[in-house]
Amino acid sequence: MIRICYFARFREQLGLAQEEVPCQPGILTAEDLLAHLRARGGVWAEALPEGDRVMTAINQELVRPETAIRDDDEVGIFPPVTGG
Repeated sequence: MIRICYFARFREQLGLAQEEVPCQPGILTAEDLLAHLRARGGVWAEALPEGDRVMTAINQELVRPETAIRDDDEVGIFPPVTGG
């Protein structure tokens, strides 16, 4: 299982803080996981549109979209942080 934690506006838009999804052959990277979530359609596709910047962390470490995901990983999904 992959535990997904949603933060900030994603938590609000999706109406949940976390969930678990089974590790599947088509979910090999952080970007694959986002594509899997988008494919649910509806609010998922709206909250995580293709081409929108989304930051991901695996086991509390920021990662690039092509970073591998393994069974039992915790994946954090949150909007980019801005500052001034």
